[in-house]
Amino acid sequence: MKTIILKYLSSPTPSIILMIIWGIALAAATVIEKYAGTDMAMRLVYLNPAFFLLLLAVVAGYIGCLFHGSRMRSMSLGGHIVHAAFIIILIGATATHLLGREGQLHLREGDRSGVIATNSARGPQSLKLPFEVELQQFTLVRYPGSNSPSSYESRVIIHSDGHSFPAEIYMNHVLDHKGWRIYQASFDSDERGSILSLTSDATGRSITYAGYAALLLGFIIFIAGPRSRFSHLRKMLREARAAKAIGLVIMLSWAATAAAQYAHEVPYNDVNKDLARKFGELPVQSSGGRIMPLNTLAIDLLRQLNKGGKVPGFGPDEFLLSITNNPRQWMPAPIIDIPNKSIAHKHSLGTGPQAFVSFFREGEYILQKDLDEAHRTPLPHRNKFHKDIIRLDEKLMLLHALLTWEHLRLFPISGDSDQRWASPMHLARLDSVDAERANELFGIICRNSTTASSSSPSAGIAAIDGILAFQQSRSTFAVDSKRIDTELRYNRLDPFRLCQLLYLLLGGALLAVTFAGMYGSNRRLTFLGRGLGIAVLIVFHFQMIGMSMRWHIGGYAPWSNAYETMVYVAWASLCGGLLLARRNLAVLALATLFSGIILFVARISGMNPAIGLLVPVLKSPWLMFHVAVIVAAYGFFGICCMLGIYNLALLRCGRGKVIAETRAAELTLISEMAMWIGLALMTVGTFLGAIWANESWGRYWGWDPKETWALISILTYAAVLHLRLMRGGGNNIRLFNLAGALAFLVVLMTYFGVNYLLSGMHSYQ
Repeated sequence: MKTIILKYLSSPTPSIILMIIWGIALAAATVIEKYAGTDMAMRLVYLNPAFFLLLLAVVAGYIGCLFHGSRMRSMSLGGHIVHAAFIIILIGATATHLLGREGQLHLREGDRSGVIATNSARGPQSLKLPFEVELQQFTLVRYPGSNSPSSYESRVIIHSDGHSFPAEIYMNHVLDHKGWRIYQASFDSDERGSILSLTSDATGRSITYAGYAALLLGFIIFIAGPRSRFSHLRKMLREARAAKAIGLVIMLSWAATAAAQYAHEVPYNDVNKDLARKFGELPVQSSGGRIMPLNTLAIDLLRQLNKGGKVPGFGPDEFLLSITNNPRQWMPAPIIDIPNKSIAHKHSLGTGPQAFVSFFREGEYILQKDLDEAHRTPLPHRNKFHKDIIRLDEKLMLLHALLTWEHLRLFPISGDSDQRWASPMHLARLDSVDAERANELFGIICRNSTTASSSSPSAGIAAIDGILAFQQSRSTFAVDSKRIDTELRYNRLDPFRLCQLLYLLLGGALLAVTFAGMYGSNRRLTFLGRGLGIAVLIVFHFQMIGMSMRWHIGGYAPWSNAYETMVYVAWASLCGGLLLARRNLAVLALATLFSGIILFVARISGMNPAIGLLVPVLKSPWLMFHVAVIVAAYGFFGICCMLGIYNLALLRCGRGKVIAETRAAELTLISEMAMWIGLALMTVGTFLGAIWANESWGRYWGWDPKETWALISILTYAAVLHLRLMRGGGNNIRLFNLAGALAFLVVLMTYFGVNYLLSGMHSYQ
């Protein structure tokens, strides 16, 4: 028995295997939570004694290898600090579990209490606080003209030790008092009561935060230090670069598909283009309350109606002005995509886009029965047909609102407490003078919208200027004209679509250059490679301009939803490629291609690229740091995946050739360096998120599926990087590259799968 224990403590292999088992257990827990509930997942996995024993075994393995394993004893200072930091974090988590207290306080306006409801192993219990909280007023702050919440705020009075003082508690704004932290958790449906979350965890939080600080310090020393694995990789790479270069032996083919043609003709475009362009510049209030130009509204509506987001012969502004002027002529126009062929077949709708009138026969809505059945079916049991019927109905309702001018919320309602704007269909909400003026201006635009109705668009343009003046004089908040202008330029540039095309073309050209390098390098190839690299750098900066424009338009860092983070991953991937390009041109080629593919997937995957409004929890400076760091890690992991596939193909095609094996070995070193950077970013980003969670929700870790899969990603890449310590894994290039490529599947699950397959507190897109 003693021999077995010593063997375990002197070898990293058992610890790596246990770490993989730990990750599998975590993944299973998220599935259990999805189908059996949080309590079951807690009981079977997270709070199971075997789960903690597994952690202790991993820690014991590290400590044992430190004293008995020769490789671990030679670890650099940064590596030891990183491993020690994880142990400190685990100690802090244990202290939180044993010593921390938390509960909820439900107060109605005017109520006062000092007793909170807590959950323990013995069930619900009550806990007396050393102070009392009195709720004066709860306020749900909404975005102007919208029902979308902007903030939840509780005005309270704290009664403590014979003294009282007022305080405000709202999302991302915590009140600290007598060792307790008070958070805004939820509220009553009538908006007259507030639910506060209270935690007391000074010891556990302090230890854990110390672990986070040690973790950051350790990674900095590890990457920048002179004796770390990372510095060893740099040295090995310098030696390997003396070998003759060989390009990637991968043939890429692109299949072009023809755009589907409409089954029927759309109305003839006789819209006055100058007036349409001016019309598109008008500010409008979206249903969510955001002020944006009509051009953006037109683009968003078209994108939702059909996949291409276009109507043949019409620009977005021209389409919007035409359908505004004459809605009736657009009712038989085929502009709605059907998301499911079964729907088209069942209702004899034919192929291709359909018209609004096609869904009404003999005065009946032909989708009604299927729609009722879909809504009656519980959400977990809805099949693809049910979901597509609901999506199609939403498209029809969207077009109906467009045909009836519901979306044209152009006219501010004076004195409205919700700061709403009215559409031409609801001018009765304005006072009589304003309604008459708004109706007059809107009528002038419609009467002068076509080329046949007016030889000059001057009357229509004057009416648009009149609406602008109306908005400025009636709106209770200032419309930012600079932001509107920026959004118009952003729409016309469509920067990420252009970047997608250029990244694919330049990445393919760079691969061709590296492929030609197989037959010997020359000056022309060198200059061509450098020229293409400079072109990639220019497009990279153009993407940065597009991201900064989106930042200015939305007013927040542009990585708050699925589409924006995809754009950021593309940028981060290429950033990593540019950093490593000096070491090998193939890395830049692969990173460029990967960025183009990501932007392409973001465009075709159904993600909504519209600029929206932040939910209350995201209105925090932590959004910028946490998401930026953790999503940047995805970019480096993406490079590792591409390099893994690259190297496996190279070794396969160049089997037995020394030059192929030499180049694969060199690129594997680069891949490992990128993976170390990605792991550092992923780990630091995850724990930055933990700090944010503590500031927003009152706990730094709650086994939310997104948090859990982030931890699984860390464990996965840590296991891949430690494969070299296992017997037979030290020089196995194929094993490392295969593992690096497959590990990216875990990242995809963390990024996509959690949002669409599981549920949790991180689904904001």
